[in-house]
Amino acid sequence: MDKGELLYEGKAKRVYSTSDPDLYVQEFKDDATAFNAKKKGEIVGKGVVNNKISSVLFQMLEKEGVPTHFEKLLSDRDMLIKKVEIVMLEVTVRNITAGGICRTIGVEEGVRLKEPVYEIHYKEDKLDDPLINEDHAKVLGLATDEEMAIIKDYALKINQLLKKFFEGLNIDLVDYKLEFGRYKDTIILADEISPDTCRFWEKGTGKKLDKDRFRQDLGDVEDAYQEMLSRITQES
Repeated sequence: MDKGELLYEGKAKRVYSTSDPDLYVQEFKDDATAFNAKKKGEIVGKGVVNNKISSVLFQMLEKEGVPTHFEKLLSDRDMLIKKVEIVMLEVTVRNITAGGICRTIGVEEGVRLKEPVYEIHYKEDKLDDPLINEDHAKVLGLATDEEMAIIKDYALKINQLLKKFFEGLNIDLVDYKLEFGRYKDTIILADEISPDTCRFWEKGTGKKLDKDRFRQDLGDVEDAYQEMLSRITQES
């Protein structure tokens, strides 16, 4: 399906209209940002990797009963998606401590949590996406009680499915960010699932295979992304 008008350009993706009013094309870019775009750069081939990985994971989740915006992989960088109204929340599920939870509550990196920690953040760059609770979300009109319950249920179900999937690849799923949208009055998973939005550590070695290599100037960023693509899709 051909791209139409450019409707939106974010830090990592562009969204285009199509001839079908219910469908968009989502294009993945190589632009890389961290710390709410305070750090910027480029990861060569990142868009291709994230598009292909997201396609595999969306299809796996759909088969397990999690509705997503994914319709079809169109090309190396483009996927066809359902038109959704994004809920202005970023949902994080944490299995091992890293990143924001370490800064917020002062725990060391690498602590395996006894149960998943579920967080919501207000999706607002000007405020640095602050951590909020469900009462804040309701008062701000971001989501209803029913929508929040559905989002949490899906997020924790996704955690179970993804943890099992990545364990089979010898990868610890440390944490990940999700976004959800409204599609014809239902809540569905949107955005992407990729090394941009997840923390992946190799079991045994602790090697980081995600955007933390860019955030922390660890080097070999492109190689880490390509390694995750190879493990997930068996592409070399």
